[in-house]
Amino acid sequence: MKEDSVPAMTESILQRLPGTIAEGDLVLLWFEDERTYMIEVARGRRASIHCGKPLNVEDWIGQPFGKKIICEHGFCYLLKPTMEDLMMKASRESGIIYPKDAALLIMKAGIHNGSKVLEIGTGSGSLTMALAQAVAPGGHVFSYDRREDLPKNAYKNVARAGLGSYVTFRQRQATEPFTESGFDAVILDIPQPWEEVTAVKAALKGGGRLVSLNPTFNQIEKMAETLREQGFILVEARELLEREILARGGKTRPVQRMIGHTEFMLFAVCPAPSEDAF
Repeated sequence: MKEDSVPAMTESILQRLPGTIAEGDLVLLWFEDERTYMIEVARGRRASIHCGKPLNVEDWIGQPFGKKIICEHGFCYLLKPTMEDLMMKASRESGIIYPKDAALLIMKAGIHNGSKVLEIGTGSGSLTMALAQAVAPGGHVFSYDRREDLPKNAYKNVARAGLGSYVTFRQRQATEPFTESGFDAVILDIPQPWEEVTAVKAALKGGGRLVSLNPTFNQIEKMAETLREQGFILVEARELLEREILARGGKTRPVQRMIGHTEFMLFAVCPAPSEDAF
């Protein structure tokens, strides 16, 4: 493997510099043909790529993020993964929530450092990672799923992202009460969210925010009516469509394919009980 020249420094000095790669870090390999790989840095590891011989991962230790690497048949860059990268590269045993939807729901639900968040439907943990990053370092995410197998994969994804200390995974069947309460926000990603409204209402703070994620119109319609019947306010639904633009000199245009429908997002607010209103 060939590399661009850099000032000679000892490995020990490089490892102490901010913005440099250390053992255990995740690195996103970005190639000029837009292919990417997520690699965990470890001594003795070799990364197989599509354009030449495997790369010696150990050589990246102490190098700065953003460094250009010359490969056998091209080049790539060593980049620090963003939350979008972590979500899209997560190990999947079920569908994931896309970054475009996660970003809006986190803002609409008012989730921030210090928030206490309830997630119902762990799945592969893609959204769990985004929620954990948003609440860190002062908040916490409690993620519930009725299945035992899926959360194991989600736990690995969250731990790989370095966010394990901000998430508690638990198993629970639908309609069972939660062991915690006083949540600032709840996110439901389950087929029949209306079954959980009573339990969720008891777990939320007054003024707490609810987000329900579902792929079909009939699901959000039934959920919206159930929320109104239970006294929730500010009930509204949104959908985000994302289209990439090819920005090129003299021939900028939209791509021919796009990420169309992923989820409908239903938002609502839980009012305080009437006896606590004043």
